[in-house]
Amino acid sequence: MPDHIHLIKLSVGSDSVEQMEDWQKNRSRQRRDDYYYHLTRMWPKREAEIVNGGSIYWVIKGVLQARQRVIRLDEMIGDDGIRRCAIVLDPEIVRTATAPKRPFQGWRYLKPEDAPVDLGKARASDDTLPAELAGALAEIGVL
Repeated sequence: MPDHIHLIKLSVGSDSVEQMEDWQKNRSRQRRDDYYYHLTRMWPKREAEIVNGGSIYWVIKGVLQARQRVIRLDEMIGDDGIRRCAIVLDPEIVRTATAPKRPFQGWRYLKPEDAPVDLGKARASDDTLPAELAGALAEIGVL
């Protein structure tokens, strides 16, 4: 039985994996120790399992398309005094097999056995399909 768990999260505002990657690289105020972090209000209860090999799987335009390994979870206290969780991510964004996902708020846990497979390095540079087409093909089981 795996000793880690993944997170799944919407990449709100991203139209493509490339756009999300560009956003992370150019978002200097959301960096710690040269790593991008995603800030969330809720602290995952399964922290030990997440940092023990878990990734955050990104849903872009309704389609799960990529993942990043979670390095650690850092506490951040905002100017408003509220405790938040900074999910510190590996800079490498790994493309995955696509899967349609309905909208949801926040993040969800994703069991390793339910996670889509990584695409090989050779396929990572393939031309990407428009999100709507990738979602339609994934929904019928072609991608």
